[in-house]
Amino acid sequence: MSSIQHRLEVAGIKLPRPVAPIANYVPFVRSGDLVHISGQVSLDASGGITGVVGEDVDMERAVSAARLCGINLITQIQAACEGDLERVVRIVKLGGFVQAGPDFFDIPTVVNGCSDLMVDIFGEAGRHARSAVGVYRLPRNFAVEVDAVVEIRS
Repeated sequence: MSSIQHRLEVAGIKLPRPVAPIANYVPFVRSGDLVHISGQVSLDASGGITGVVGEDVDMERAVSAARLCGINLITQIQAACEGDLERVVRIVKLGGFVQAGPDFFDIPTVVNGCSDLMVDIFGEAGRHARSAVGVYRLPRNFAVEVDAVVEIRS
């Protein structure tokens, strides 16, 4: 068992099937050694976490929503690596978007739910550059969406 698979197991994470795009785009694009992963929302088998953070969604649930995005990103990364997560060299950058209410400003803490997961699973290779942005609306009312740029080995 690979070290990354072991870390996923220890964290109690069973990766879901990759989510198919809901519009005219692809889940990831590889250019050289970089893979650009399309935004992954806070979706799981139960329907996911939806709503406006700071209104319908409290901080704890919002951080969980960002973690769900991270799990979905890892699923897409695994697909881009043809099933072998050991090919990940580095999580280069995450772009986090939080559907935030007008009085909610702690966007970075929410996106930490995804960032912390990347470090937990990929170790030092999971440390990344990042943006964390509060937005008015996200697709299908999801609370959080995160995209990624990942360096992988050929």
